[in-house]
Amino acid sequence: MKEFLEKYKDAGFIKEEQIGFDQVSKHLTRAIEDIKVAEANTSIDTGVAYNYAYLAMLRTARALMFSFGYRPINGQQHKTVVFFAEKTLGPKFSDLIEYFNRMRKKRNRFTYDEPDLLVSEEETKNAIITAKAFVPEVTQFIKKKNPQKELKL
Repeated sequence: MKEFLEKYKDAGFIKEEQIGFDQVSKHLTRAIEDIKVAEANTSIDTGVAYNYAYLAMLRTARALMFSFGYRPINGQQHKTVVFFAEKTLGPKFSDLIEYFNRMRKKRNRFTYDEPDLLVSEEETKNAIITAKAFVPEVTQFIKKKNPQKELKL
């Protein structure tokens, strides 16, 4: 982990920062709301619902990063957050991280290059299921790492 952090700091992808634990809580709280928004919008717009499922995971991973005292700072912040989560959470989370990274790539294509990209209802439902697994798992990881801090969710 130390090598990863040094490499990413030297490359200008992350910086150390004093980040209040209230920011961790706020990101996790919003992630829970994002899942609700994703569920509510699935029948209206699968692309929007997929994006909100992804945002729930992104906010959760950012909260994880903040809990370690780091912030992404480059033009590829989402990718940096995914890789930080992968290194921090370890092999137990590899399937969730792999799916998270695929979601990141698809969301990027949908947002910037192909606004007409098909996001199926099944794919959206799977994204929501994944977010619903990822958010509480990572929240528990953060709580275990910081037992002296109170998460207000």
